[in-house]
Amino acid sequence: MEADSLIELSAHLMEWAGVGSMVLGALLAAVLLAVRRGLGPSEAYRRFRLNLGRAILLGLEFLVAADILRTVSEEPTMRGVLVLGLIVLIRTFLSFTLTVELEGRWPWQHRETSSETVHRPPPPPSRPPHAPPGEEHAVPH
Repeated sequence: MEADSLIELSAHLMEWAGVGSMVLGALLAAVLLAVRRGLGPSEAYRRFRLNLGRAILLGLEFLVAADILRTVSEEPTMRGVLVLGLIVLIRTFLSFTLTVELEGRWPWQHRETSSETVHRPPPPPSRPPHAPPGEEHAVPH
């Protein structure tokens, strides 16, 4: 099998993985919505939307990877490169905006985990409690 045909097959597999992850993710989000009882309507909607958005983000990542693989296997023409660049740009923009909407941060920003928040020591006080101003550095006798 030729290298170009292997790359083209890989691109098709990535496309199917992208579509599959979106479809399966949407189904899983719907099942989780139906199974979870006791949540208020607004919380149930928020969780469904979050799960669906994550599935779409994962699918977009696979589709961008497929587009990148496709550039390697095809004969580069100016029209092909422009169309592919536009597709990658649109999918990347969608990925960024979905991340901002779902997680409230840009994709390159670090997410604070609950363990970081809980175990972070409080900042040292600027002066000891009940010390008059000007005596912050006084050493007790």
